[in-house]
Amino acid sequence: MILSVNNLSFKYQAHPVLEKVSFTVKRGEILAILGPNGVGKTTLLKCINQILTADSGSVTVGGFPVSQMGVQEIARLISYVPQKAETSRVTVFDAVLMGRRPHMGFKFSRGDLVKTDGVIRLLDMEHIALKHINHLSGGELQKVSIARALVQETGLMLLDEPTASLDLKNQAEILGLLRRVAKEHNVSMVLTMHDLNAALRYSDKYIFLKDKMVYDSGPVSRVSQEMVEAVYGTAVEIIHHNGYPVILPGPVYQAA
Repeated sequence: MILSVNNLSFKYQAHPVLEKVSFTVKRGEILAILGPNGVGKTTLLKCINQILTADSGSVTVGGFPVSQMGVQEIARLISYVPQKAETSRVTVFDAVLMGRRPHMGFKFSRGDLVKTDGVIRLLDMEHIALKHINHLSGGELQKVSIARALVQETGLMLLDEPTASLDLKNQAEILGLLRRVAKEHNVSMVLTMHDLNAALRYSDKYIFLKDKMVYDSGPVSRVSQEMVEAVYGTAVEIIHHNGYPVILPGPVYQAA
């Protein structure tokens, strides 16, 4: 296992948010953390990479406890894509290049520049490479964040709503790329998403969070109608298309 989370609990002041959350992720696996708004999905990601400190439980990466690592060491093992990227007056190329900082010495090497250029080309961002990121659209900013995480070359990527602000074409391209990176380069990924169908299509397994705890987990093939209805509190229908579960909302109201 590259990632192991054991009995992790966290509270904001006196308000419990997560209680005894446990799961593992193997190398090359993609895990989707799912659940309604406010259930603690983002908080869980931040506890994994020590942005937030859990009240109890443990997180290990490659068998080593993250709580005993420094910021630089964590950054060499775990990359993180937040929901909202910060903007500043730097170019897209320089913003992506910052992902190499955990691996650099006193200055960036030619190799760092080559890797940055390669990731920018991989994400088809050459046309905005010299634009300042404070002039980008929300979708373009999201791609910059993903590019910076990819160039960081970690064994574990945490992605908080990686397709937020992306149109349908870019969603499919980014999720397809992430899955290809996971499988071809043996990179493990943990992502949160509100789009259940996209999450189940591109992930290997899932965790549903409800009432601060893991309600259910397993391979995406075993997601059931009853499970989704219990977690989200709404009627759904599940059909299967090309081997993937597809979740449809309940009946549409028809005016008389």
